[in-house]
Amino acid sequence: MAQDMSPREKAAILMVALGKDASAQIYQHLTEEEIEQLTLNITALQTFDKETQDDVLEEFYDICVAQKYISEGGIDYARDLLMSAVGQEKADELIRKLSASLQVRPFDFARRADAMQLGNFIKNEHPQTIALILSYLESGKAASILAELNDELQAKVVERVANMSRASLEYIKEAERILEHKLSSIGQEENTSVGGVDTIVAMLNAIDRGTEKHIMEKIEMDDPELADEIRRRMFIFEDIVKLTDQAMQRVLREVDNDTLTMALKGTNEEDDIAQKIYANISTRLHDTILENMEYMGPVRVRDVEEAQQKIVNVIRKLEDDGEIDIARGGDEDALIV
Repeated sequence: MAQDMSPREKAAILMVALGKDASAQIYQHLTEEEIEQLTLNITALQTFDKETQDDVLEEFYDICVAQKYISEGGIDYARDLLMSAVGQEKADELIRKLSASLQVRPFDFARRADAMQLGNFIKNEHPQTIALILSYLESGKAASILAELNDELQAKVVERVANMSRASLEYIKEAERILEHKLSSIGQEENTSVGGVDTIVAMLNAIDRGTEKHIMEKIEMDDPELADEIRRRMFIFEDIVKLTDQAMQRVLREVDNDTLTMALKGTNEEDDIAQKIYANISTRLHDTILENMEYMGPVRVRDVEEAQQKIVNVIRKLEDDGEIDIARGGDEDALIV
């Protein structure tokens, strides 16, 4: 019977029952080690009857349903729905299995909430509580919330996120209580990793350039060493001068002329940034940009910063796609193709 089998044996039966096409798609989402272990269990399978296969398929279906409920509303929401559908005993068993394997992260509710509503909800909390919550959010959502905080609070929150490394489960539970959501299962450890400089770099990389500059200025005054550490891990518009010409040309192929013109409006022709860009475009385009800048007249600082941020985003995307490699830290910050 299926209840007497190990999880690996059940997985092997499931793959056989699903057929080669579906199994091949599942393999695409597994690690090499998982593929190796699963394949070994499939080859070691003895014959099994239809009742065992049906039991395995039913358990797999129940787990998929439970996981769907968890993603929609968290552990407690999933348990309530499952209890109505399959009874308390089976619901508890399914939740136990998923809790041990999914490692559900805290603040699941916050990750699904609207960023503006969430920001309004937490903006009056202690900076440490805000920092903890933002550390568990996707960087884009965390950045939008951070941008709406007042200047002084922004700097306090950033510093706490950057200096955060581990948080006790009791503190996480209290913060989740504030968000009216109970702590999701994160295993048996007494602490969980959270925050740190990498987290705040991801937030600042996703935020608008004006807010980013303002936050960095505040951090520079309060903690110069932290500001230096953050800058070493970020790529900002001024770092364009560190690109190789080959890398610069690759980036410029992805930037439209209007964006490039607006971004250069914030420089003069003698600036290192402008010289770097002009050295990697044609003379004709150079002349066209100068004419367009003169024609457009005064522009808002915000528009210039948005254009510059678009170029930075192109650079970061090319890095993510593996087309360029950003070497960060020390005097060796550079882009190489």
